[in-house]
Amino acid sequence: MQQDTLTLYKLIVLFMLDKVDFPLTNAQISNFILEKGYTNYFNIQQAISALHDNNFITTETIRNSSYLRITDGGRQVLGYCLSDVSSTIQQEIVDYLQEHHYQLRDEVSVRSDYYEEKKDSFMVRCVAKDGKTDVIELNLNVASEEEASTICDSWQKKSQEIYAYLIQQLMAK
Repeated sequence: MQQDTLTLYKLIVLFMLDKVDFPLTNAQISNFILEKGYTNYFNIQQAISALHDNNFITTETIRNSSYLRITDGGRQVLGYCLSDVSSTIQQEIVDYLQEHHYQLRDEVSVRSDYYEEKKDSFMVRCVAKDGKTDVIELNLNVASEEEASTICDSWQKKSQEIYAYLIQQLMAK
């Protein structure tokens, strides 16, 4: 792959991350680029890896998802090189992010993970965010990894319902 082509893929990733105020997952970025037919999955991963290695993005892995954010250094590089991304591609990104903004944000605003605290004891951390602010954080200690995994999966589906229930119960006199 030519260096100029890899540079373009890196700039597309940086541009996408710069246009949102929340992290995007590796999958969300990859889906957009693949949908548009700009390149293949392996080239996208090479670009993301290079951006991470050069500290132009940060990556946080939770369960099976990698959450990406642009760094100040990434913004600086993007500012210098933005003219290397065609106005057509920039507009396609802006249109896509506007059309899918709520869906993309919702996908990354509800997170859950677990770890083994000690033998036969797992700590589950469930969070719902609004931007950078935690709306709710729930930590539960459970006896098995299976329970922890089930809770994480359920949190993704039921977080709003659980939050509303907790508020209702805590506000009741």
